[in-house]
Amino acid sequence: MAKKKSGGGGGANWMDTYGDMVTLLLCFFVLLYSMSTISEDKWKAIVQSFNPLATEITTDPGGKGGPFADPDVGDKNPGLSEIESAQKIIDDMMEQMEEALKQMAANEGLGDAISVELTGGKIYVKFSDTVFFGGNSSTLKPEAQEILRQVCAVLDAGKDAIEEIRVQGHTAQQYDDRPNEPHGDRQLASNRATEVVYFIQTNSSIHPARLISEGYGQWRPIRDNQGEENKAPNRRVEMIISGVDLENNTELSEALSKFISLDGGEP
Repeated sequence: MAKKKSGGGGGANWMDTYGDMVTLLLCFFVLLYSMSTISEDKWKAIVQSFNPLATEITTDPGGKGGPFADPDVGDKNPGLSEIESAQKIIDDMMEQMEEALKQMAANEGLGDAISVELTGGKIYVKFSDTVFFGGNSSTLKPEAQEILRQVCAVLDAGKDAIEEIRVQGHTAQQYDDRPNEPHGDRQLASNRATEVVYFIQTNSSIHPARLISEGYGQWRPIRDNQGEENKAPNRRVEMIISGVDLENNTELSEALSKFISLDGGEP
């Protein structure tokens, strides 16, 4: 009698191999997912280790356009962190101050005597000394006081974005062939810067700790001190307005608290 041929049971073997492969892939993706997520408690511990002053702040899913709105839901700047959103508010305020100062100079017809430039998060304002002071004098002219009152109004409007204001006094070399007498040169430059700082302190709401006066005398000229045409630009007062830099601030929670109310948020 002839033997019956077997029907062949090899079909189940490839199914076993396929099932094992799918199981291994599933385990692999589960492992990747577990590595890509961080425990909320562990994340809080990491933040606290870098910044002991940090406090937990609940985001606002509704947005309201504030710096603490949920970065992915209803915010003006989706995808930005709280620090980035707050920094954008600061940067916008600095731009507004720059434009206001330029407009003030134009309105007073002082475009040639006052220059304003925003770069690197700082506003550089340069005043010709003829606008502020008489020759060898550190007494502010009446017209200079009126200009500074308008400057103070601009600073008050953007004070929450200001880290510090440096006022620097500069002189020109009086004679072509020799430098100025050091004591008088330094003193005149320092006194002029101090007079401007004093005026800002008494006519604005900027905290005095943020106001700094510096006197350089003739030693930081923008042109050489040969001939009156070159000396004139060296006689100047410069104001450097630095904006708050949240990313490099060591007390982020304290700095951020100032900006919660800027765009309708609640402290």
